Amino acid sequence: RPRWVLHVQAQFWRALMAIGMLLHRLAAPRPPAPSFTRRIPAKISPRQGEITLHFYVPKDYDVHRKLDDKKYPVVINFHGGGFTLGTATDDARWASAVVREVNAVCVSVDYRLAPEHPFPTAVEDGVDAVIYIAEHAEELGLDENRIALSGFSSGANMSFTVPLRLQEELEAENLEIEEMSRSTSSSTTKAMNSGKTLVRSQKNINIAAIVAWYPPTDYTQTREQRRQTCSRMDQELPALFTDLFDESYLQPPTMDMSNPYLSPGVAPLSMLQELPQDIIMYTCEWDMLLAEGERFKQRLQDEVKKHVIYHMVPGVPHGWDKAPNPIKPTPGVQQHYYQACKELRR
Repeated sequence: RPRWVLHVQAQFWRALMAIGMLLHRLAAPRPPAPSFTRRIPAKISPRQGEITLHFYVPKDYDVHRKLDDKKYPVVINFHGGGFTLGTATDDARWASAVVREVNAVCVSVDYRLAPEHPFPTAVEDGVDAVIYIAEHAEELGLDENRIALSGFSSGANMSFTVPLRLQEELEAENLEIEEMSRSTSSSTTKAMNSGKTLVRSQKNINIAAIVAWYPPTDYTQTREQRRQTCSRMDQELPALFTDLFDESYLQPPTMDMSNPYLSPGVAPLSMLQELPQDIIMYTCEWDMLLAEGERFKQRLQDEVKKHVIYHMVPGVPHGWDKAPNPIKPTPGVQQHYYQACKELRR
């Protein structure tokens, strides 16, 4: 379909999804609003723009920040919506659980959406967010050595692809620094003698853990192949949505679907080694993404030797924790959130 058609359809479904999420937030206990936001420039993507970071913080955050006597761990979260729908506040209940149970700051990223910003813009925006948090950790009262990533659906895909792309970015920057250091050694010596520093120090950002909720991990599988693995076809996401997601984000359609920044499930082992050792993953029994999630879990455990805490939530479809029910929250959600937070505390 023409891009303008996808744009109009995306706007329509974004409006409807906003209504659905409003109903979702009306159920008790109501999720909190962000404590504050930061707008940062998109630097890695060639597509200019801004990214908004939504901060959810513990009650004593402001006190300790003024006293500068405590550094909080931080969970950087990416929302779902097929890279096309959704906002950073969709996961407010998860953010609230992280703040309450882990005593951490949760930063939800409003990355830019397709079709206006197709692959790999979302991943690049995610990398920008991680780098910003690491570089401003002191100012924000955060512990740069205790950064975790989380995400839901497409955002869960980003929780794997962002650290892979981050590693490439850091390696490229460190290589540039090394080359600068070699080419300006005499200038640097003069600068040091005059009390100046010309060469930046190398950077390294370590991600402590990943929490991925029902992630898509293998786009080399067609939607039809994915649907064939689903045990409840009546619970699948309709093709109306999945076609919109794929046509919007996967541009051009002839792109390599095995790209590791799209399909971490088939990424080379050398790249997957760069993921954190601790990975917490949840899948849904009635989800077309269940099979690829289980394959990826097995690969992480057997081939990459990662410590994977895995839970398949029985009897639920994709995105079960975001049901638009204003009367009551979906049963079991808070228990699973608590379980994931317990692993994060560890």
